[in-house]
Amino acid sequence: MINKKILVTYASRAGSTTGVAEAIGKILSEKGENVDVLPMQEVKDITPYRAVVAGSAIQKKQILPEAMQFLQAHQSELAQKPFAAIVVCMTLAMRNGETYRPFVGEFLAPVRTLARPVSEGLFAGALDIRKVPSFSDRSKFRLSVLFGIWKEGDHRDWNAIRLWAESLALLLHIKDNKLLKADSSNIIILS
Repeated sequence: MINKKILVTYASRAGSTTGVAEAIGKILSEKGENVDVLPMQEVKDITPYRAVVAGSAIQKKQILPEAMQFLQAHQSELAQKPFAAIVVCMTLAMRNGETYRPFVGEFLAPVRTLARPVSEGLFAGALDIRKVPSFSDRSKFRLSVLFGIWKEGDHRDWNAIRLWAESLALLLHIKDNKLLKADSSNIIILS
């Protein structure tokens, strides 16, 4: 019997990625999927899942180290099942943030060397300077806010997250031994 569960897993620093992963899990559940939403540190085995959605916050233009470790540890299993990647990055919350989407998309380049995502979700995060772990980084964000680069607050676009997750529900299905894959604008059926 094939397991019907989807794993939505994440690595987060200040909670924005956690919130995005939980929202995606909820939306997939609303679409009738059986979903587990877990932090990457709690996931030891992905073989029970038929599909995986993995998300990471971005720090210093890179996905978090624990996210890379997760992907490296499960590389062979991810190659055998539908996989989607998410990044949550404050660069997308900057003034004209959408113009940075290709730049932010490149932060997934190391992920693409390990697994081929059927879809990539790129989302802005929330900035609560009190939750930034290091004093040095808090100071940098305060200056950035002072100079108008960022604004504190929740910049996640919940409608965009919903639309992405709804489209993902289709992409994560395997039917008739055909795997549905997608690029940025088309669905392709591979035999």
